[in-house]
Amino acid sequence: MGKSTNIVWHEQSILKEDRRKQNGHNSFVLWFTGLSGSGKSTLANALAARLYHESVRNYVLDGDNIRHGLNKDLGFSDEDRTENIRRIGEVAKLFVDSGQVVLTAFISPFKADRELVRNLLEDKEFIEVYVKCPIETCEERDPKGLYQKARQGVIKEFTGISSPYEEPENPEIIVESHLNSIEESVEKIISYLKEHQLI
Repeated sequence: MGKSTNIVWHEQSILKEDRRKQNGHNSFVLWFTGLSGSGKSTLANALAARLYHESVRNYVLDGDNIRHGLNKDLGFSDEDRTENIRRIGEVAKLFVDSGQVVLTAFISPFKADRELVRNLLEDKEFIEVYVKCPIETCEERDPKGLYQKARQGVIKEFTGISSPYEEPENPEIIVESHLNSIEESVEKIISYLKEHQLI
């Protein structure tokens, strides 16, 4: 339960539907989840560029970037990971209310946390994109050198090594980043969005 008291929700003068109409497209969250090194941020940013060129207003929320500001007070315990995702969910909801598409690139290892965000939003506003990639491939890539540090015990509570990753059971989209190129993955997501008349 929240700690704020004596507050009242203030209704907006411009509705989400009005902003969507002005923008010429729906607003929703593309929630990229997967192991570190699976390619979430790379794919989200490539898709953002494609959407921009198709005049779809969008913004990328990246896990590392958010931890430099909004969530810099959080660590990587299970509790802090849950709070990290809760905050991102609330921010993502604001973007959806503003009529934009928000692309979130977070490991978000726990099913319950991802479901919590899904439940914050309305039908067809949460699209889970599972960036599936074997841990061996992620570890070979290791763009930030994190797996090596985790194996050495330097990093505690590292997803896939010393902390669990719970795979999505029914994601809207599965992208296998070890099998498909970024371009192919972007096309797959764009096709889904157009097929479901989201853009």
